[in-house]
Amino acid sequence: MRAEFVVDGLTLVGDLRVPEGGGPRPGLVFTGPFTGVRDQVTGLYAARLAERGYVTLSFDHRNWGESGGEPRRHEDPQGKLHDLRAAVSMLRSRPEVDPERVGVVGICLGGGYALKFAAFDPRVRTFVGIAGAYSNPYALRTDMDYPAVLGSLTEVLERQDQGGPVAYVPVVAERAEAAMPGDEPYAYYGSERGASPHWANEVTRASVRELITMDNMMGADFLSPKPALIVHGVVDRFCSPEGAEEAYKRLDEPKELVWVDAKQHTDLYDQEPYVTRAVDATAAFLERHL
Repeated sequence: MRAEFVVDGLTLVGDLRVPEGGGPRPGLVFTGPFTGVRDQVTGLYAARLAERGYVTLSFDHRNWGESGGEPRRHEDPQGKLHDLRAAVSMLRSRPEVDPERVGVVGICLGGGYALKFAAFDPRVRTFVGIAGAYSNPYALRTDMDYPAVLGSLTEVLERQDQGGPVAYVPVVAERAEAAMPGDEPYAYYGSERGASPHWANEVTRASVRELITMDNMMGADFLSPKPALIVHGVVDRFCSPEGAEEAYKRLDEPKELVWVDAKQHTDLYDQEPYVTRAVDATAAFLERHL
């Protein structure tokens, strides 16, 4: 069912899935990939875990999909954490949900947001990250000319601060400039696999600055004693297995790390048998801890 809730004066739009049968049941809030909307990756996982007996909420973050917020299609890290807080508040208010059994599941970029959010919100009982991007500027600055990239992106923001238009860049492109260039992202977002009437192939250029300056890895240092599950592909060019390993090492017990023999990052978006393996691992973990 369609669900709406308000945070910071913005109306966010989501899909609430309630299994048939008795209740109240444990609830799960989902957050997903960079530029993603709720009828793509998070909607798939929310539907699959609702089949396992969980009340699930997938939603469009501020600035994305059907939710409010300006500028459109802009990554707002602090805002996304506020959105997750309000999503948990809404879920806990539902009569179908046991308010003391709420977990958060993050996929891709959402893995990092879910980790940081769960670490600092005492209402959240468990964290699950699937193909997660546990963003860490310390790691990123070794892979690029960090001052130069920051400088160019800050110039973009300065022009906007001085009244210029919001600058956009394509999300994906096979052989041209894009926030996520290359064949693999294009194969998902540029095809029927990721088709959605609420998704557009553009993102603010300034969003890239948010991606390279956020530190969501720090959540691993503060999550304890909450249980954590990390599910990750053994090969992943976009959310490195090394990042998943670092997050796992920084977590305290109880924690679990499950490797899936995926060959591409987007295999865990919608491809079988990888999604089923991730769902099975998540359901088994939640059965023990939520």
